[in-house]
Amino acid sequence: MDSVTTNEAPEIKLHFLDYWRVIRLRRSLILVVFLLCVMTSTLLTIWLPKQYSSMVQIEVQKDDPEVAIAEAHQPMVSTDPYFLTTQFKIIESYRILTNVIANLHLDEKLAHQNGSTTPWSIDETFDFLSHRISVEQTRMTSLIEISVRNQTPETAALIANGVADSYKQFRLEQWRNSRGRGIDALAEKQRSMTNELQEAQNKLDDLRNQLEIVDMYDQSVISLDLLSKRLEDWDHQRVLAEADYLEYSNVLFNLHALSTNQLGGALPTANPHQTDPELNDLAANLRYAKEKMVEVKQSYGPDMPVYKSVKKQLEDCEASYQNKIDAVMAGIDTRVKEDEGFLQLIQQEEQKITDEKNLQAKKDRPYYNAKADVELQRHNSDQLATLLIREMAELGQPNDNVVIVCNPARPDKIPVWPKTMLIIPLGVIVGLMVGLGLAFFIEYLDTSVKTIDDVERSLQAPVLGVIPQNVGLILDEGAESPHAEAYRVLRTNLLFSRKNESWNTVSVLSGGAGEGKSTTLFNLATVFAQNGQRILVVDSDLRRPTLHKVLHVSNTVGLTDFLLKQRSLEEVIQKTKVPTLDFMASGKLPSSSMSILGSAQMKETIQELKRRYEFIFFDSPPLLGVSDASILASEMDMVLQVIQYRRYPQPMTLRAKQMILKVGGNLIGIVLNNINMSQDENYYYYSGYYEYQSHAKDESGVQVSDPSKTANVEIKPKY
Repeated sequence: MDSVTTNEAPEIKLHFLDYWRVIRLRRSLILVVFLLCVMTSTLLTIWLPKQYSSMVQIEVQKDDPEVAIAEAHQPMVSTDPYFLTTQFKIIESYRILTNVIANLHLDEKLAHQNGSTTPWSIDETFDFLSHRISVEQTRMTSLIEISVRNQTPETAALIANGVADSYKQFRLEQWRNSRGRGIDALAEKQRSMTNELQEAQNKLDDLRNQLEIVDMYDQSVISLDLLSKRLEDWDHQRVLAEADYLEYSNVLFNLHALSTNQLGGALPTANPHQTDPELNDLAANLRYAKEKMVEVKQSYGPDMPVYKSVKKQLEDCEASYQNKIDAVMAGIDTRVKEDEGFLQLIQQEEQKITDEKNLQAKKDRPYYNAKADVELQRHNSDQLATLLIREMAELGQPNDNVVIVCNPARPDKIPVWPKTMLIIPLGVIVGLMVGLGLAFFIEYLDTSVKTIDDVERSLQAPVLGVIPQNVGLILDEGAESPHAEAYRVLRTNLLFSRKNESWNTVSVLSGGAGEGKSTTLFNLATVFAQNGQRILVVDSDLRRPTLHKVLHVSNTVGLTDFLLKQRSLEEVIQKTKVPTLDFMASGKLPSSSMSILGSAQMKETIQELKRRYEFIFFDSPPLLGVSDASILASEMDMVLQVIQYRRYPQPMTLRAKQMILKVGGNLIGIVLNNINMSQDENYYYYSGYYEYQSHAKDESGVQVSDPSKTANVEIKPKY
């Protein structure tokens, strides 16, 4: 026989309706969990003791340095998160809280509030209080909020203010202790500096006597100043001499570069500080002689006495003029040499004064260096003494600016715990989340068959029919009952899945007991018989037969009697109230014939029945219980596997299907049984159609079937 052809498993895709189906199926669980969480949260708000909170707000400043030597004390100008975090820990510290406990006698008050007749120990009270105090920073400020929770608002406010006062006292004591240590250190340092200053002064006096320095009016300094003044005067003269020397040197250099004729015109302007009138007169005489010579040349010849006289006069003027030029040039040269000598004299005098000054400074330097050191020590000692006086004055003044209580705590009559508006909505949200989560978790753990897609994906076999819940016998309910339509759909799908017209033996199998295979088989056979076909139902479940009880017939004779050749075929076949439906009971099974279904006689019986009836339906035990079902599956033309909705895990149904295929059974398809049509949207269209069928009427307006008279007979599980 050909085995059923399977397709590749489709990809798993969850739709919104899949989630809605889980919610509807598990709505009771979700509702119970939801109500439990809501009731628990409500009871918590009633039973939990009320807690009141009070808050004190303080401003905390940084302590000044123990002693500010370089500059005066400056207040904190910016928020330091590390500083504030440190103060949080100090406020919550054992020292602060134990002071509060001792000052307010909280060991007795808190013990009395919690029902104790004896006072608590300090450690017990500290542990209790530390869990009910919180310290945090006010947003965007440097203020600190100290919040305390207690069963009474007055006690909460009292403790909050007590913590602020204890912390303020602690900071004040800390400030005074640190300032006192600083003053002691300053005083010790001031005494040390005074001793060092006295020693340095003694050494300075010895050095002054040794160097024979009279320091009453600082005469050595005056002497150095006089030398410096003389050096400045000589330096001024040197500058003037250098200017004159450079001026006359440049004039002499430029005049030497000129010719004799050019010197005559340049000398009167070359020395602007000194003008020679004789040189001008000689120059004028020379010009007159030259002009006279020009006139004589025009009128007289060279041999004429007039010519010779004028020529002689011209030669005398030229000689006098040249002699005068030479004399002036010699004077300028002499002036340059004199300036050069004077400049050298000035430089020598300057060097002499400089050497004298350096010698004097070298001699007095050790003394004045020591004197400068003494003056520096005296200045530092005076500053330290002034600072010590100021610090001692500040120590006597209270420093209340370190901790300022901005807003003292006041009793607040509104409880902060339990928060009804938070706990109850949270219980609602948690209840929904836990209920839904538990529902989906159980659904995840539930590996049973839930949808047609589950079957076709895991078993790789088509689903031919979907049977609703509470199905009875169609034989009693009638052909027009809504349940009959489900079996008619199954019959149609079965006939269309039949590949050979000669296939007419059908067995309905299931993996486990109680999945409804016997009911499915008998109702399917009834639908076939109501269609006018000759049908035989064989109860081949020899170990625990059931069908004879439903039909109210005898099981004394049946299949086993025919197989053992104790009865004829006509004797073991019984009639039912459907004319075309016959029934063969199982009969009594002898203990010596447990494997009778696998005998040759059984195969011959099946062939004989195939010739007499159009379809033969064989009931069988569960596949995973005994071997009879596997034997029947191998001998049938068509096999249907019944799977009950949400009963057995999918691996079990898959194992049953593999057993059918392993023995050569021709698995036509799957039947899903016991489906809750009203709750599962995957099958809602089945229930809608069946409901429509149940209310159908004929043309005269008379209802075809009366659902109120429908018999509700169900075959009980056998295993």
